[in-house]
Amino acid sequence: MEVMRRVLGMAIVAGLAAACGESLPTSPGSSSGDPSDPSGSNPTGAQPGGDASTSDGGRVSFSATIKSSAGINASSMPAFDVELGDGAGNSVLLTRVAMVLREVELELENDDGCDDSSSGGSDDSSDDSDDDSSDDSSDDDSDDDSSDDSSDDSDDDSGDDSSDDSSDDSDDGDDDSCEKFVAGPFLLELPLDGSVETVVTLDDVTPGVYDELEFDIHKPEDDTADDLAFIQQNPDFRRISIRVEGDYNGDSFVYETDLNEDQEVDLVPPLVVTGSSNQTNVTLVVDVDSWFRRGDGQLVDPATANKGGSNEKLVEDNIEDSIEGIEDDDFDGDDD
Repeated sequence: MEVMRRVLGMAIVAGLAAACGESLPTSPGSSSGDPSDPSGSNPTGAQPGGDASTSDGGRVSFSATIKSSAGINASSMPAFDVELGDGAGNSVLLTRVAMVLREVELELENDDGCDDSSSGGSDDSSDDSDDDSSDDSSDDDSDDDSSDDSSDDSDDDSGDDSSDDSSDDSDDGDDDSCEKFVAGPFLLELPLDGSVETVVTLDDVTPGVYDELEFDIHKPEDDTADDLAFIQQNPDFRRISIRVEGDYNGDSFVYETDLNEDQEVDLVPPLVVTGSSNQTNVTLVVDVDSWFRRGDGQLVDPATANKGGSNEKLVEDNIEDSIEGIEDDDFDGDDD
C-alpha cells in the first residue's frame, strides 16, 4: 500500500509539472522569423545597435548614388547606362555596377572605432603567449622548446589574424559607440541613372553626433552561413565583391574583383541625430567615373584590371579612393 501511495504521488507531481509546462508563455523574440537575423542578401533586417524598445531615438536612412561629374552621361543612354570618355577617343559604357557590402555602421564622434574589441583580442592572445613562454622557459630545456614553438605559433596566428582581411576582423566586434545599419552581406546595385536609392532605414538610432561611416567591401566565402546563403541567391558573387558589366570601345567586358576591405568614410560635417521626430539620411556616393582611369585621366580597358591583369592594382586603388559619405536629407546626392 505504501508503494502504491508513492507511485500515485509521483504521477500527480508529474502531471502537475506537465500542465505547468504547457501553460508557460513563449518568450519574446523566440520566433524563428526574428527580423534581426541576417538573411544573407536582404538589408532590411537591419536593427539599431541600441535598445530597440526605446522610442526617443532618431531615424536614419542609408542610401547610395553615383557621383555626378563631367565625364558621366547617363540621361541620354538606354536603360540609364553610364558612358565615360577621355581625350584619346576611348569610351567605357557601364551597364551594371554591383557591390557586396557588409557591416554598415555609424560611429559616434570621438570614439576609436567599431571593431576595437575584436582587434584587442589578438593583442591579448599575443601577450598571453609571451607570458606563458617566459614562464615555461624557466623550467627546463624541453619546456623551452615547447614554449618557443607555442610562442611562434601564437605569434604567427596573431600575425595572420591581424593581416587577414579587415572585414573579417569586424565580424563580431559590436561596439556601443556604433549604430549598425545592416550586418549583411547584401548586394548593392548602384543606380546608374544618378538617382539616390535608399538601401535601408534604421529606427531608434541613439541621438548624438556621428563623424564616420564604416562598412566592408566584402568577398563572400564558403565558410559562414550568411555568406553561403548570399552565394546561393547570387552565384556570380562567389568570392567576388564587385562586378561591373559594359563595353570598352565597343567590345563587351566583365570586370570582377575580390577586393576585401574595411572602408572608413569621414562625415564632414558630422551627422547630427536628434529625436524621433526628425529623419536624417546618409548617402554613399561612389565616383564610378574614376574607376577605370589612369592618373592623367585616360581610360583603361576594364578587362585588363581583372585578376592578374596589368591594371588590377590601379583600379582597386581607384575604387577604394572613390567612395565618400555625406548627409543628404533631401536625397539629391549633394552634401546638405
